[in-house]
Amino acid sequence: MMTQAELPANRPARKLLSVVVPAFNEATGIQAAILTLTRVFDTLAYDFEVVVVDDGSRDDTFGRAAAMADAGHPVRAIRLSRNFGKEAALLAGLQHAGGDAVVTIDADLQHPPSLIPAMIQAWESGAKVVHGVKRDRGDEPLLSTVRASIVNALLTKLGGVDVRNSSDFKLLDRAAVDALTTALPERRRFYRGLADWIGYSQTTLEFDVAPRKHGQSGWRLRSLVALALTALVSFTSAPLRIVSVLGLLTFLLGMGVGADAIWSWVHGRAVSGFTTIIMTLLLIGSFIMISLGIIGEYIAKIYDEIKQRPMYIVDSLYERTRDGS
Repeated sequence: MMTQAELPANRPARKLLSVVVPAFNEATGIQAAILTLTRVFDTLAYDFEVVVVDDGSRDDTFGRAAAMADAGHPVRAIRLSRNFGKEAALLAGLQHAGGDAVVTIDADLQHPPSLIPAMIQAWESGAKVVHGVKRDRGDEPLLSTVRASIVNALLTKLGGVDVRNSSDFKLLDRAAVDALTTALPERRRFYRGLADWIGYSQTTLEFDVAPRKHGQSGWRLRSLVALALTALVSFTSAPLRIVSVLGLLTFLLGMGVGADAIWSWVHGRAVSGFTTIIMTLLLIGSFIMISLGIIGEYIAKIYDEIKQRPMYIVDSLYERTRDGS
C-alpha cells in the first residue's frame, strides 16, 4: 500500500478505507479472512488497511495476523490485554482505524465481503452509515433466531432505534466514526444501536448470512443475555415503567382481596384464610423482586459509568511499514 508521500506528483491521492475485524480465537481462519478482504479491495480504486483486534484470544490469532503484516499485507494487529468483549474490540478497532471510511466485519466471514463494493457505492452516493441487514440468518439455531428477534423488536419499539435483523456489518464515514469514538463517552455500549442513533444519512443493504468456515462461534448464552440487557438499559428507560405497572397491579390485587374479605364479613361468612394470604404474599414478593432487579440493572450501568475505567487495554500493536520497520 503506497503512502500519500510516495504517490507520483501527477497522480491524485487515493482515499483510504479501513476494515475492522474483531477476533476471538480465530487463529484457524484469520489469515483466510485477510486474504479474502485483500482480493475484494484489489478490485477497488482505494488504498486499504485491515485492523485485526485480538480480543484476548487463547490461541495464536494475534501471531497469525502479525505474520500477514510481515508478508506484506496492509494489516495492523492489535492485541487486547484480556477478553473485554466484542463491543470493546469494535471500539478499539474504530479508534485505531485511519480510513476515510471504516467497514466493520466479523472474522468468520459470515458477513460476506462481496457486499463491501456495494457499501462503498452507497457511501460514494452520500450515505454516511451503511447498515448490513440480515435477509437470511443461514443455519443459525431456531432458539437464537427467536431470542434475537425478541430483543431486536423490544429495542426497536422501546428504544427508538431500528435494529431489526441488524448486524455489526457496517460501513461508517469518518464523521460517523468520530462521533462514535469521541462524542459518545459511555462505556457500556451497543454498537448496532449507537450506529443508528447518531443519525447522519443512512441506508441499508441486505445480505444472507454465510456458513461459518473455520472454528466455532465465541458467543454463549450468557454473553448474549448481557448484550441484550446492555442494549435495553442503554437506549430506553421503559423497563423502569414496569415497576410502576407492577405497583398498580399489586394495588388492584390488594383492593380485590380486601373487597372479598369485607363482602364475606358482611354476609356472615368466614373470611378467606391461609391459602389466599400465602398466594397474595408470593405474588407481591415476586413483583418486588422483579422491580428491584430492573432498578438494579440501571444502577449497575450508572456504577460502571462513574468508575470511568477504559473499555479496553491494548497489550500489543503490530504493523509493518514499507521499509520493513
